[in-house]
Amino acid sequence: MDDNKNNQIKSVAKALAIIDYLASKNSDVPLSQISRDLNIAKSTAHGLITTLKDFGYIEQSQFTGNYKLGIHLFELGSKVANTLDVFNIASPYIRQLVESIGETVHLAILDKGEVLYIDKRESSRSIRISSQIGIHLPAHCTGVGKVLLAYLPIEEIREIIRNHGLTKYTKNTITDFDSLKEELEKIRECGYAVDNEEFMDGLKCIAAPIFNSKGNVEASLSISGPVSRMNGCEYDKAIKSILEVTMTISRLLGYRKES
Repeated sequence: MDDNKNNQIKSVAKALAIIDYLASKNSDVPLSQISRDLNIAKSTAHGLITTLKDFGYIEQSQFTGNYKLGIHLFELGSKVANTLDVFNIASPYIRQLVESIGETVHLAILDKGEVLYIDKRESSRSIRISSQIGIHLPAHCTGVGKVLLAYLPIEEIREIIRNHGLTKYTKNTITDFDSLKEELEKIRECGYAVDNEEFMDGLKCIAAPIFNSKGNVEASLSISGPVSRMNGCEYDKAIKSILEVTMTISRLLGYRKES
């Protein structure tokens, strides 16, 4: 416990203490009270609160000058709740997919322009894949990533590629923006993405989007297996299954497809 405290950055700890303190109050709180109750120098408290206010974590009343939690915390909380919702709702369907297809199934979201894996289930015959729950992988060369990119505005896609690039991992990796743009258009048309040995030699993945109640892509689900098994009837079965399951999960999240 002492070691953890020694590793803390004091200014961050104080800022978080202010957020927790305001969360415990039912009304706006003046700076003097925050300073006194938290035993933080008034000038220090003011500087921390000003920074938190600039980032939307705290709001100041234009009438009293007092402080309360900002709307940005609500927005962050909503994102966490949505992620938990899709994780919990998808869980039994992921298990069913693994049992029926016999390959690895991933659930992922887009985080800071990269794929973040929030669930992974392997079958008894799964091959070794570098993905793990909680790690980030590139979006442009993974099935789940291409799905998550496909439904974004084009300028947002450009920004992500500007920041992360189009690193080549295999001979099949897409490494120029025009080709990626064309690939994403195909994904929107057919409703699913294929990673054909684009991130890892010998690995083929099929991924499809999970939509939320607003019609936005909340997450992506994929089936991954060796090229030797992901072909013919097995490949067709995987596509059919991933589309059915993602649509079921989307409907449970409140999505209603426009006719």
